[in-house]
Amino acid sequence: MTIRKRGLIPLAAAACFASVLAPTPAKAQLWTWTKDQMVEYTKAWTGDRFPDGRPKVPDALIERAKGLSQEEITIPGGRGGGGGVGGYSQYVGDWEVLHPGKHMAGRAFTVQFMPARSDLDAVVNAKAQAAGGRSLNNQVAFDMLQPGDVLVVDLFGKKEGGTIVGDNLFYYIMKATKGGGLVVDGSFRDLEGIAEMDMPCYYKSVHPSAIGGATLSGINVPIRIGNVTVMPGDLVIGDREGVSFVPPQNAQQIIDAADTTHIHDEWTRMMFDTGKYKSSEIYSSPSDPALRAQYQEYVKKRLEEIRAQQPK
Repeated sequence: MTIRKRGLIPLAAAACFASVLAPTPAKAQLWTWTKDQMVEYTKAWTGDRFPDGRPKVPDALIERAKGLSQEEITIPGGRGGGGGVGGYSQYVGDWEVLHPGKHMAGRAFTVQFMPARSDLDAVVNAKAQAAGGRSLNNQVAFDMLQPGDVLVVDLFGKKEGGTIVGDNLFYYIMKATKGGGLVVDGSFRDLEGIAEMDMPCYYKSVHPSAIGGATLSGINVPIRIGNVTVMPGDLVIGDREGVSFVPPQNAQQIIDAADTTHIHDEWTRMMFDTGKYKSSEIYSSPSDPALRAQYQEYVKKRLEEIRAQQPK
């Protein structure tokens, strides 16, 4: 396969973000947050961070998140007194899913596009050429990706010309993120080549056109995906049902609660397998006090077993 130059597009700073976002000194032509701003706007996160200040959810939590379903993340209060923690995640459905049987979990690396304006593109590219002689293109964002990242792209639902990558750059993203994933509110091309690549991907459409008519307006800034706001560093969790964007400060709580949901389901089906009970006697919680006590003891024991097996 040949490298396709048509996959590169000019970038421009979005003037409407000037009052909120500050350019980095090294790339004054791109709008992003400074490290201090990143820390300020994500101050609820108290854990590790990348050098640019982006929250760094631990790898161990990302691995545990790969077993979660959307139901476990979004059900208020969870099932059987456990389960998901309502209000802490943001679900977006109605996707095309490249690998429906493959779960996705990783840290959000956000990229925002807007409909192109030639006057902005001309000024920004002239400054880029004067500063370093390098044309700006969408690979500037791709080259910043880290292992465990999920590239989350707001391409305003664009189909023709909204093709964020073809097969070559999809392959690069897969290698750079170590299979983290791609979520694009837009499209990609070269489905035949991409279909066999082992990286989760959620997208709106495919189209054979080159990317065009879109201007990159921000890297690692808040973006809109569907009806939710995605922040850089959010924990991104996807399954065949859709994608949720979990604030990093809530990731531990949600994942811990999901363990209880798994155990609840496990015990419920064990009881159904006995053939002794009607559904209302077991689900959603045991009605008999003795059976409820048995259930609570089972949950306690299984949680201890699960916690003992988890990496510290």
